[in-house]
Amino acid sequence: MGSKQSRRITAVLGSAVAVLAVGGGLSAAGAQEPAAPTVHSEVDPSVKAKVQAMTLEQKVGQLFTTYAYGRSADSPHPENKAEFGVDTPAQVVQRYHLGGLIHFNWTDSLHDPEQIAEHSNGVQRAALSSGAEVPLLISTDQEQGQVTRIGEPATQLPGNMALGAGRSPQDAAASARITGGELRAMGLNQDFAPSGDVNVNPANPVIGVRSFSSDPALAAQLSAAAVRGYQEPGAEGVSAAIKHFPGHGDTNQDSHTSLPVIEHTREQWEQLDAPPFREAIAAGADVVMSGHIVVPKLDDSGEPSTLSPTVLTGMLRDELGFRGVISTDSLQMDGVRQQHSDAEIPVLALQAGADQLLMPQNLPVAIDGVLGAVRSGALTEDRIDASVERILEMKRVRGVLDAPFVDPAKVDELVGSAEHREQAQRITDRTTTVLRNDANELPLRDPGRVLVTGAGDEATKSLAERIGARGPRTTALPTGMAPTPEQIAQAVDAAKGHDTAVVLTNAAWNEDNAPQRVLVRELQASGVRVIAVPVRDPYDAAYVESVPTWVATYSDKPVAMESLARVLLGEIGPTGRLPVPVPDPDAPGTERFPFGHGLSW
Repeated sequence: MGSKQSRRITAVLGSAVAVLAVGGGLSAAGAQEPAAPTVHSEVDPSVKAKVQAMTLEQKVGQLFTTYAYGRSADSPHPENKAEFGVDTPAQVVQRYHLGGLIHFNWTDSLHDPEQIAEHSNGVQRAALSSGAEVPLLISTDQEQGQVTRIGEPATQLPGNMALGAGRSPQDAAASARITGGELRAMGLNQDFAPSGDVNVNPANPVIGVRSFSSDPALAAQLSAAAVRGYQEPGAEGVSAAIKHFPGHGDTNQDSHTSLPVIEHTREQWEQLDAPPFREAIAAGADVVMSGHIVVPKLDDSGEPSTLSPTVLTGMLRDELGFRGVISTDSLQMDGVRQQHSDAEIPVLALQAGADQLLMPQNLPVAIDGVLGAVRSGALTEDRIDASVERILEMKRVRGVLDAPFVDPAKVDELVGSAEHREQAQRITDRTTTVLRNDANELPLRDPGRVLVTGAGDEATKSLAERIGARGPRTTALPTGMAPTPEQIAQAVDAAKGHDTAVVLTNAAWNEDNAPQRVLVRELQASGVRVIAVPVRDPYDAAYVESVPTWVATYSDKPVAMESLARVLLGEIGPTGRLPVPVPDPDAPGTERFPFGHGLSW
């Protein structure tokens, strides 16, 4: 999710072969942890009383979560004036009686843990000094891996697909527990994670490694574990949001820039898409986030699921029995804005069954639209009350109403602690997957001089540093997502002065990034020993048959590069197994590497 189109898109991938991979793949789960306290249909009397004492304007404000710009609650920022008509984040909160505030890197509000904690306290003071006097939900989408809003020194983890390769519910829960605990220490109390989408389509441009797996059972098991990890009781955890209902996994379109259509039948939905949502709800997920997708065989209205009563009320509430908060995905995304005005969209979302309205394109217009709908009778005030009660009940259950503030002086004791970093490294060490070792070159017993090249300035530098720290003379030479012929020639020339070339690929299967494949082929043809490493989707490994050694990391974070260095140099053995099949691009309908594949020694 994001605010402006240029900010929203992290990658728009091309098309590729779609594969459905169903069934199998679960290792022994061990004893499951009990579900944390959750939002349910019985609202606490104190919450009901609070809602009844609020004005209509205050109640409508509680439905909305949006961003504000500025390093502190009281920092003036020209973007606030342009979008909200006020100067500071505190004024945005107060003017619109906001129920929630969401952070992004581009909002100038995420710098370091202590600053984030001070910002959280400042906007909470603003909320409590407004007419509603209700603390805020403060959120981000810290999924880890590809979608990581808060970087170091916060503990970094490799993300969902890597956890799928590790196959451990305990690791999924621990990853979420680390993330949620650090967010809470910085004053955030809601995380729009995890993605429960089952990535059955390798051409998916918006989910990919954000998914745990193409296997519904594995995705369900790990989604539920993550929910339990995020939602540690009291002030230790955050509200988790399983997304994107009814399932965004089988599409080759991005709902940020289009309205994807998924042709799953009801039976396919039950088998493929529903399991992670069922299990996350059973685990006590506070929030389910809707997806801006059309599934005609579930609802033939043509409306995106976010605006569909059939999907949100009929399926999610009535069939799956979810009683918590339904959040929309960002209402700025093109997938929800193609058919209706910005004033109509929040009204339609509420009529469909949503509670939390995330990031409207124009906040004043959206609020006026909801107020106008109540005054015209299109929405009843009782309907508004029901959503506000669910939101406030979630705040009560998570301890936000009683303890909205944090201690900035203590934030560094927890965020990025040595214990968390060590645990994150152990988790990541269990995810690296060796796909090919045809020449039996791994582990590298005599790597000699090592060139690290390919996609990612930070990733190539990080891996080179980690290999170099172990003795080999190492050079980093990043070549980017689409290397030019000149960059490829430079890398090949550099490789001739080295004994081993480790080349990182990132979505090389995408035609836009096809020059990466040329780089890999020409390095191999140069005669140097080549180890190819997809640091995002593992699908790249099917595109260059001439390279005999492929290792998948599912992440380019330093923690993943450390695990990769350990595997390459034989410090640990590889234990990851593919959480998705890798299709053969030259033989549609067949797999180059099957689900569950992974070599070890």
